[in-house]
Amino acid sequence: MAAADPNRAVETVWRIESARLVAGLARMVGDVSLAEDLAQDALVAALESWPESGVPENPGAWLMATAKNRAIDLLRRGRSYERKQEELAREVGARFAMERSDFDAALEAEVGDDLLGLIFACCHPLLSQEARVALTLRLLGGLTTAEIASAFLVSEATIAQRLVRAKRTLRDARVPLEVPQGEELTARLASVLGVIYLIFNEGYAASAGEDWIRRDLCEEALRLGRVLAALAPDEPEAHGLIALLEIQASRTAARVGPEGEPVLLLDQDRSRWDPLLIVRGRAALERAERLRGPLGPYGLQAAIAACHARALRAEDTDWVRIAALYDALSQLTPSPVVDLNRAVALGMAFGPAAGLELVDRIASEPVLASYHLLPSVRADLLGKLGRDAEAAAEFRRAAEMTENRPERELLFRRAAEHGRRG
Repeated sequence: MAAADPNRAVETVWRIESARLVAGLARMVGDVSLAEDLAQDALVAALESWPESGVPENPGAWLMATAKNRAIDLLRRGRSYERKQEELAREVGARFAMERSDFDAALEAEVGDDLLGLIFACCHPLLSQEARVALTLRLLGGLTTAEIASAFLVSEATIAQRLVRAKRTLRDARVPLEVPQGEELTARLASVLGVIYLIFNEGYAASAGEDWIRRDLCEEALRLGRVLAALAPDEPEAHGLIALLEIQASRTAARVGPEGEPVLLLDQDRSRWDPLLIVRGRAALERAERLRGPLGPYGLQAAIAACHARALRAEDTDWVRIAALYDALSQLTPSPVVDLNRAVALGMAFGPAAGLELVDRIASEPVLASYHLLPSVRADLLGKLGRDAEAAAEFRRAAEMTENRPERELLFRRAAEHGRRG
């Protein structure tokens, strides 16, 4: 592989190969933290070696070989790894007994299971949701501690502590880096999908900060979702999730105006939606529909997103179908947040009074107490009913509740517009 800037090449290769590298090493040594240390040692070696020798033809294999050699060195020298010596010697020794070509072939054959096992380990129920997200972005996304901290607007020290505690928890509980079976698979898959969904949503509509969209998080969630769908081809919800993410991501360019201001769905220039992502999303949705059983929560949300994607103009949107899909989603996964979205669809399909009735019915739900979209949706429906003074007050309340600057400015503008009318 030729590269004008070896250091840039190292960074690129690390982004691509780090998850595979950590997954393969974790299977060998049985410890995620140790595997990451070995992978980092290989990265340092690459940074030292590649500017002099050039980027190797197979950089992933080079990193793996370097990390394996480091594991053997630690086995021979390190007293701190004494507890692992017998197991590590057996695992690594057996693999080094193979011919090099046999080892690489075996590694390539197992890498899918390794990655899937690492995904499930990162999202183990022993870990908090915040720890699952941080560990997933660190080990599977290859993001640095600083990058994760920046993405979620917390300190590096906070993220570092989450990562250390998460890896220690997995080690102390001897969590196997393997794909669970039976009912445990279903439960754990929901956790994995939930983490990827959370990462994407934080990128798609940032909860705080100076940016409305964080494209790096959207792209990372898309990448992780595609990996999971490829490694779990028979899981309909994995395809339902990636269908949803692909279609949602297709709107990214149209969701932000020239000054970085939010552009709402009905106001977007749909010619700026990415047709390739829409095609990919609809194909993934069709695959989910062909697999066993009815659509799950992610599949239903993807079907809703597909309704929007099919409408060339906002006024062509099939809101009746979207309302029906939200009804199905509400029955499958009852939630005030789902009902709030259903209220929007009802308001578009059957008039704002129908939507407002549902909003007022769920307004006292505790989970919505600090959710700024509740007063925002209510304000929009009130405005459509000509109740502008009330709408202005609700938009102001929503603006004061959000921590995202562009969104707050948008909500204050809408409050002012209705205030002038009222």
